Amino acid sequence: MKKRALLSVSDKTGLIDFAKGLIEAGFELISTGGTLSTLQEAGLEVLPVSAVTNFEEILDGRVKTLHPMIHGGLLARRHLPEHQKQLEQFNITPIDLVAVNLYPFKETIAKPDITEQDAIENIDIGGPTMLRAAAKNFESVTVVVDPADYQQVLDNLGADSLELRKKLAAKVFRHTAHYDALIAEYFTQLTDEIDPEVLTLTYEKVDTLRYGENPHQSASFYKEAEIQGGSIAHAKQLNGKALSYNNIQDANAALEIVMEFSEQPAAVAVKHMNPCGVGIGATIEEAFQKAYDADPISIFGGIIALNREVDLATAKKLKDIFLEIIIAPSFAEEALALLSEKPNLRLLETSVEPDEFDSKKVVSVRGGLLVQNRDLGRVEADDLEVVTDNAPTAEQLEELLFAWKVVKHVKSNAIVVAKDNQTVGVGAGQMNRVGAAKIAFEQAGDKAIGAVLASDAFFPMPDTVENAAKAGIKAIIQPGGSKRDQDSIDMCNKYGIAMVMTGMRHFKH
Repeated sequence: MKKRALLSVSDKTGLIDFAKGLIEAGFELISTGGTLSTLQEAGLEVLPVSAVTNFEEILDGRVKTLHPMIHGGLLARRHLPEHQKQLEQFNITPIDLVAVNLYPFKETIAKPDITEQDAIENIDIGGPTMLRAAAKNFESVTVVVDPADYQQVLDNLGADSLELRKKLAAKVFRHTAHYDALIAEYFTQLTDEIDPEVLTLTYEKVDTLRYGENPHQSASFYKEAEIQGGSIAHAKQLNGKALSYNNIQDANAALEIVMEFSEQPAAVAVKHMNPCGVGIGATIEEAFQKAYDADPISIFGGIIALNREVDLATAKKLKDIFLEIIIAPSFAEEALALLSEKPNLRLLETSVEPDEFDSKKVVSVRGGLLVQNRDLGRVEADDLEVVTDNAPTAEQLEELLFAWKVVKHVKSNAIVVAKDNQTVGVGAGQMNRVGAAKIAFEQAGDKAIGAVLASDAFFPMPDTVENAAKAGIKAIIQPGGSKRDQDSIDMCNKYGIAMVMTGMRHFKH
């Protein structure tokens, strides 16, 4: 008896060659829908599924393979006499190979102005059912969901390759789980459910990394199936070595910060996921120079993100520094050629436009996950409450908002000192706020005189304010909300410092 293969694919890549290889190996082909037409147009002998089931497709194709003649052939255990007896009783021919890939649900919902009905009609029912049935019976059935596997399947047709069938079955279950997770997420969003009882996250592999944070740790890089806006996972790499685990973390931090700015050219330098320098200017060259001057020591071996095209003048300055990565929306042709002379310098091209894409932030803990929305909180001048006798000047207000955008991305406890559209001191990740301020003031030095200060959270004590006054700070932005806010306000009034409160904190752990 000839072996039988069922082919039903939405992705026709490599289909004809695969089908020819199966026929040459002695398989009888059965198929349905567009796959059937494609095979027939190629002049291949193929049996319609309806000829096997003796039942025409119904309900606009919603029901065509959901039939005992198909699933009996897929699920029958060949070594069980009772199963063989039932196959003979109902004249069911076993199916030895299944190649199926599914309706393009992900591609459908990614289209602009997609309707709910279009999305629903692209939920495959028969395909996953056949795949799961074949995968469950991998002891007897070869199941293929990825055209990339066609050749190795053909190469192993003459062998009883149980190990390969099991691996292909595992791939199928991952594939159908991914497919169902996309559908679950679509309906979760459709029904405005923000805290589902079951979390079905799914990601697609980008790359296997050389190692994780340290050489003894293994790591891989995955991307969200549906990402909008700028993303390191979707960035186009124009030059340089493959990204490492730490590169990706730092690059993402730099991208998140530079996306806070859009109205003026901005440059961000990041080291170990904290900004070491941020600047805005009339040109991207000026913005970068400010970011560099903010901390010319820490920028060594760092990551740069820019929100304007990299021109030749900026590229010349970038090339003179040892950097790991440069991120930008685009690179001028001559700038790209110049920077590409450094073979290890990674150049990433991605959107840096601010967005409101509220993807989930997922952090693993031992035995579980913490899930929260991205910190999309932003404040404008009208949102600020002046709480001191002195109000900030228009220039100070602009500087305060600049510093506030930066401090949001500094590891808590966080203090940022800014002056002339440039960070001059950053205190990050300290166990107390006084310590963070001390680091920022020491880095700023004399540049702190007349500068502004941003704090990611309130001051529990007035000591940080007093130290700020001694350093020369003239205006402060902070969330407020402490029981002892008045102590800090009184300290500001004592030294003539203007203070505004946002009513919003930006803890970053």
